[in-house]
Amino acid sequence: MPRPLRLAGREALLAEIERRFREAGALPAMLVLHGLGGVGKTSAALEYAYRHRDGYRLVWQFAAEDEVVLSNGLSELALLLGVRGLIDGADPAAQVHAALAAHPGPWLLVLDNVTDPGVIRRVLPPAGHGHVLITSRYAHWPPPLGVEVHTLEPAVAAAFLRTRTGDDDTEASAEVARELGLLPLALEQAAAYTLETGRTLGEYLALLRRRRTELLSRGRPWEYDQPVSATWTLALERLAGRNPEAIAMLRFFACLAPDAIPLRLLLPAASLTGEARARPLLGSLLDDEAAVDDAVRALRAYSLVRPVGDGSTSVHRLVRFVVLDQVAEEQRWRAAAAEVLAAAVPEMPEHRKDWPAFARLLPHVVAALDPFEPAFRRVAEFLAWSGDYPTSRLLHERVLATRLERLGPDHPDTLWSMDDVAFVIGLAGDFETARERYADVLEGRKRVLGVTDEDTLTAWDRLAFWTGRSGDAAAARDLCAELLPLRERVSGPEHPETLQTISNLAWQTGEAGDAAAARDRLAALVPVAVRVYGENRHDTLTIRANHAHWSGRAGDPAGARDLLVAVVRDRDRVSGPEHPETLAVRSALARWTGEAGDHGRACELYEDVLPVRVRVQGRDHADVRKDLARLTHFRSLTGR
Repeated sequence: MPRPLRLAGREALLAEIERRFREAGALPAMLVLHGLGGVGKTSAALEYAYRHRDGYRLVWQFAAEDEVVLSNGLSELALLLGVRGLIDGADPAAQVHAALAAHPGPWLLVLDNVTDPGVIRRVLPPAGHGHVLITSRYAHWPPPLGVEVHTLEPAVAAAFLRTRTGDDDTEASAEVARELGLLPLALEQAAAYTLETGRTLGEYLALLRRRRTELLSRGRPWEYDQPVSATWTLALERLAGRNPEAIAMLRFFACLAPDAIPLRLLLPAASLTGEARARPLLGSLLDDEAAVDDAVRALRAYSLVRPVGDGSTSVHRLVRFVVLDQVAEEQRWRAAAAEVLAAAVPEMPEHRKDWPAFARLLPHVVAALDPFEPAFRRVAEFLAWSGDYPTSRLLHERVLATRLERLGPDHPDTLWSMDDVAFVIGLAGDFETARERYADVLEGRKRVLGVTDEDTLTAWDRLAFWTGRSGDAAAARDLCAELLPLRERVSGPEHPETLQTISNLAWQTGEAGDAAAARDRLAALVPVAVRVYGENRHDTLTIRANHAHWSGRAGDPAGARDLLVAVVRDRDRVSGPEHPETLAVRSALARWTGEAGDHGRACELYEDVLPVRVRVQGRDHADVRKDLARLTHFRSLTGR
């Protein structure tokens, strides 16, 4: 988030934060800034972070309002710290905690807008040389932790208005400040209004008071004094006459998450059809970039929105409440916003080039999109493809809960959601639970769809895969052997799902003790996979890596090494240098290089990949422990 442009009357608060952190005994130390919405908690926290950034080696801000967005923030921090080890059952929070405990520090974490202390318990680091600064409207924090952020002193608030507007009317500035409850956000809005309209503070005060009766007659959707909303109401009414597109944009924004709205990903949205529900409400904003730019400029002029970098826009939560409170057809606006948002979500979660767009849309999908929508599931799939398995599971479980409620347990789509959850549980490393879940999925699909339905066969294949991963290779091999004839008859001998079954059968055959048979089956499968999937697709790369592995296990380490050189190159290009799959094939290349007799080169390769793998997957990961043991072995063979 950008540094606050104007922060009046908070020197004592900032000094108190600094003193409390400086005098903290045990580290990490935690403070909570709590108070009314609009009182400036986030601005104070950000200003503290900016003023003291040279004193910290790491500063990171989390949006903590929603569990899913917070989980994804943990994943992003894990990536920054080099511990994106979201596999083998590893909890990203635990991995971040371990990294922070070992980090030379000092570090600062800012958790913004915590609504429920229970949600953040697993995020709070138990050790490390650092500070945690929380902002929250929740008031009941233990006294040693809480720092209440009060409204401004009357003199400070009035002086702010005079300085900001250039109007020296002492009496009017004091009265306006009092009318607006001394809230910094409301004062900034009032100043922006007078500057944009050319009104004096006295004229603004008179207008504000004339509206009092009407404003007080409205509902009270939040816990703040209703007159505070007057400043936004005046701005909205003026904009409605001059720039209706700006009002439409603000209503659209109010239906999304408040922070970092990726404007250029959402508007214009010319791909929507003429029958789209959003068209009567958003009009030219869906097609005309100039209209979008004009609306943004108008909203910024009244301080109703603010830029936050990367072409994104932020709307304060109180402004959102006021805007939605004044909309007669709120659900219609929410539906329109969801329609535009769903259209912006990319179609292919596995395409790495689209991952930045998915990431920027994630908090808005969580806030505004019904889990029943296909776009919601695509975002969950993106998280799995990019390696954030815990957050992916959270979203898939929301989809599953929605489908269970609306469709029932035996609907094919519900069964697919059960499949999604089971699969991502397995990806996260809980192989036994994945095996149990797939047994349930397979039983449900047999009962509802029949034994030969393609979805049933997919569940069968995945049950075999996770059975093998849980340690029962012989049972997994037998499941695959029973499945393959059915799959070939139903789907055809070169259907992608048939190739998955053949690959799975080959792997489980090798694990069950016949490495040569696994190698031969995979060698025959590679050219078919290249033809069916494409040379550099994920499934093809997995089959190529498996072929190399069983070539080595069957007694040809040099052949395995040579095959893996090309796999490493292609996997790095497709998945990225620190993706778990890339690290796995780099470790395999090191292993088979050593087994082929080049012990020194094997050590070099392990020494390159292991620091990354330890950071990404953790030192206790089973594969990391194997690699460390092999490095020690090859070092001993070189005399090191």
